[in-house]
Amino acid sequence: MRIGTLNRQVKLQRLVETQDPDTGAVSKTWQDVATVWANVRYLNGVEMLKADTTISAAKVSIRIRFREDVAAKWRVVYALTNFNILAVLPDAQGREYVDLACDTGANDG
Repeated sequence: MRIGTLNRQVKLQRLVETQDPDTGAVSKTWQDVATVWANVRYLNGVEMLKADTTISAAKVSIRIRFREDVAAKWRVVYALTNFNILAVLPDAQGREYVDLACDTGANDG
C-alpha cells in the first residue's frame, strides 16, 4: 500500500450506552476509538427533501490501514462530518487495508 494515498486524518468512533445508577436512564454517546490516516473518496451525492427541508447526502469510500476491530455500527468523523459505516470491506488476502463504505446526511450518524 502506498502511504502517500492515506493523506487525511479521520476519527473512528463507537456508540456507547451508559445507564445512570440513580435514575436508570440510558444515555448514548459517541466515544473515540482511534485517529487514523485515510484516503477519502466521495462516490456520489444527492439532494432530497425531508420534512420540508433540503438535505444533502453523500456516498463515500474511506480506506484505512488494516484493522480487525472496526464494526459497521461505528462511524467515521472527517472534516466535521459524521459518516455512518454501512459495510467494512477488509483486504483479507494481503491484510494491508480496510475499505469502509459510508454515507452521510440522511440520518443523525
